[in-house]
Amino acid sequence: MKKMALHWKIMIAMLLGIIWSILATKLNWNDFTKDWIDPFGTIFINCLKFIAVPLVLFSIISGVSGLGDPSKLGKIGLKTLGLYLITTVFSISVGLVIVNLVNPGVQANEETKRTNRLKYEVWAEQNHIEIKDGKNLSADISVDERAKINDLLAADAGTADAKKMSEKNAQAQANREQGPLQPLIDMVPDNIIVSLGDGKLMLQVIFFALFFGIALTVIPGENVKVVRSFFEGMNEVFIKMVHIVMKAAPFFVFCLMAGVLARSANNIDELLDIFVRLGKYAAVVVGGLVLMLFGFYPLLLRLFGVKISYTKFFSGLSPAQFLAFSTSSSAATLPVTIECANNNLKIPDKITDFVLPIGATVNMDGTSLYQAVAVIFLAQFHDVDLSLMQQLGIVGTATLASIGAAAVPSAGLIMLMIVLDSVGLNPMWVAIVLPVDRILDMCRTVINVTSDVTVSAIVAKTEKAM
Repeated sequence: MKKMALHWKIMIAMLLGIIWSILATKLNWNDFTKDWIDPFGTIFINCLKFIAVPLVLFSIISGVSGLGDPSKLGKIGLKTLGLYLITTVFSISVGLVIVNLVNPGVQANEETKRTNRLKYEVWAEQNHIEIKDGKNLSADISVDERAKINDLLAADAGTADAKKMSEKNAQAQANREQGPLQPLIDMVPDNIIVSLGDGKLMLQVIFFALFFGIALTVIPGENVKVVRSFFEGMNEVFIKMVHIVMKAAPFFVFCLMAGVLARSANNIDELLDIFVRLGKYAAVVVGGLVLMLFGFYPLLLRLFGVKISYTKFFSGLSPAQFLAFSTSSSAATLPVTIECANNNLKIPDKITDFVLPIGATVNMDGTSLYQAVAVIFLAQFHDVDLSLMQQLGIVGTATLASIGAAAVPSAGLIMLMIVLDSVGLNPMWVAIVLPVDRILDMCRTVINVTSDVTVSAIVAKTEKAM
């Protein structure tokens, strides 16, 4: 009897997790789920995370040192970053086109539309922000109506979601106050041990690994033969650890899905609300992501002459995609992404060991598309007309924000606040899209992982390594 493929097991586990969460909320088993099932999902993510950082370190060092010629490394690096930039800009553009065509945030109810607009204008006035679209409803409202709007703004700031956003707002504010070269400073570690212990400092680990790997390439082979063998051996050990963890992946994914939904809802009505609330907005984001997934990436592979069939590409990558969906973390999924690229798609490890860790950190196509759609949606929701120049500005800001986004769940929310602020919108509006962010975060992580593997295949093809 043919053994069931891992991706089918993971998909069944996800469905069972959803079914369990519905039954749990209906039968008041949510506390049991949180206490006895959800922890196994956390254990699973922790296992992948503690493997991810050393795997990035050892895979990049062994990959770079295996390239031999440092000039070859520079060429591959430029190709990698250039392709990542192209896919990111394209994904943002797709998001902007779709959200402007569908207009998911436009309010049909005129009273709601007017109230939302007034909330924006009064907030802008309080924060000394210039309103650029020419509308000015607040100039004609009465003292009583202004007081009512102030009460609504205060109520928004006091909601549970807004409170959750206050910490993220502080982080976003800290990012805004940094100098233009701060990202460059942040790439260079002052203590590599500290960097290895903090998943948010993955760029510093990559910088150290690249530097170390380059140093190995310029030292005569015999002198560093033992060192190279050590890193290659350690790389193999951590890949084997991935294999061991993935044997139990279906069970852990079931626990993860059941736990996520149990924490998100206290009763069946709230659970259903998660699936239907902000449905039009979510549909636009998912529609854009689907277009990228099934249209853009296969087309890009064809344009560069990569001979991987449509079916083979998605079936070979599906374990990593399903895991990305369930964990919402490109970093946590990285070990499985590398395994799928090497074993299923036959992309050489000397390419994937270099391209994929960098992609998991700086290439966030799904996050970029989501940020573009979310900003326009929130502007439409508050009856704010963004000019063409402002929307083009979103492309640049969202591109830089996606590069700075950590490869962990919901990191895109902090970057979304920066993008909102860049076009003069209230960063706290993030609370409006927060209820569906977890589901969308799962979807956009699939795109991030798919983009990373697409670029690695193209780089391998152009280097004649396929």
